[in-house]
Amino acid sequence: MRPLSGGEERLRRLLGGEEIAWLVDRARQRLERGRPLTGTVTLGTASAAQRRAAELLLGRRAGAGASLSVSLEEVDRVLRTSGAAPEGLHEAVVRLRGPLRDLAGEREASASAWRAAYGNLDVATAARPELAGWRAWLESTGLVRRLAPDPGQARPLLDQLARVVARLPSPGLPIGRLAAQTAGDAHALDEGRPLGTLALSAAKALTGRAYPGEGGADARRAAWAAVGVHLDDLSSLVLCLGLPGDDRTPTGRMLAAARAAGEPCVLTLRQLRRHDAPLSSAGLVRICENPVVVAAAADELGPSCPPLVCGGGRPSAAVWRLLDLLAEGGGRFAYHGDFDWGGVAIAAAVHDRYGFEPWRFDTAAYEAALSPAAAASPHTVSQGAASSAAVSQSVLTGRPCPTPWDPALAEAMARHAVRVEEELVLPGLLSDLSPGPGDRGPG
Repeated sequence: MRPLSGGEERLRRLLGGEEIAWLVDRARQRLERGRPLTGTVTLGTASAAQRRAAELLLGRRAGAGASLSVSLEEVDRVLRTSGAAPEGLHEAVVRLRGPLRDLAGEREASASAWRAAYGNLDVATAARPELAGWRAWLESTGLVRRLAPDPGQARPLLDQLARVVARLPSPGLPIGRLAAQTAGDAHALDEGRPLGTLALSAAKALTGRAYPGEGGADARRAAWAAVGVHLDDLSSLVLCLGLPGDDRTPTGRMLAAARAAGEPCVLTLRQLRRHDAPLSSAGLVRICENPVVVAAAADELGPSCPPLVCGGGRPSAAVWRLLDLLAEGGGRFAYHGDFDWGGVAIAAAVHDRYGFEPWRFDTAAYEAALSPAAAASPHTVSQGAASSAAVSQSVLTGRPCPTPWDPALAEAMARHAVRVEEELVLPGLLSDLSPGPGDRGPG
């Protein structure tokens, strides 16, 4: 073993012992954080051995009391003058503990790597203000870092997430196909998979749901369905009433039987996918947002109700498929929904895809609904619907959306800031659906 030189021996005698190690540790922490070796360091409760080590280092008594304070400038001067470390305390720390880490540089490198990892996702969300809160939530909660602790692991995961986000909403797309096309793995969006967890929170953000939200298979299925992605052909449903059927296919016969009976009909995506012919002879098809309209129309009008489709909030894959079949058969659409920003966003998606005539869903209808007399009607509505109407007006919240079928509607809603649900105007909707002189058309 190589004998120690005089300087090395003095340095180890002064700063190499266990009793003075706390001082060396404090000095190293300061250097690695980019702080100068000035001022004092204090040991809250010092043992007798620690106090004797400090006195040996400084060549004087180290004070009294339970705590022990040492001046770093004094230590630096002692090391230089004694020859133990001619360049002072900085040199001594490196000789005793090895090369220093650049913690600030490491933090900046890590931050840079994480910024790069999020790069493609940031591009995908930059033009989508509805995802701004979700993007900030991802980082503030540390969810991504829990799923992929290292930026090198996180980058491919976030790149896949960016591709998923760019595809949403995507009406009528099976989740396995979406996963295969965006991640190269048909099971990448399965429950419990990292990408599945992140993408589900994005789907919720796009539809105004809480990002963590409620758990369970039903909630997951509903969140995906709201952006048009279905987990299977049987869980995606559409409610309709009065649609003409035919005797050529099972779905056509179901629709014909339901229309004759005046009963609502629930169709699965599986049934609609197997019906590959257009649904013709529908003429004008009215679309509503809430099932209560279909229920009331069935109760009051029965077999005489004209074609009516319920979007059920954000249209599911089954809703889009049914509307596609009706459009291919020459059907025209008239739309009504809730007068709130969520309802407007849904209507805009339908309008972008098919166009429609507003069905009591324009500026005049909105302002009329704000009147206390709006709910008056000769039609009898169920007690539940009437009680709903009494509480259907509330403060309008959320992000404003354009209304391309009537640009003045968005301006009126922003000005009044009142939310009006379909239940409040249900009597008027039923009047429009009634045959004979009361039939006003979309209006």
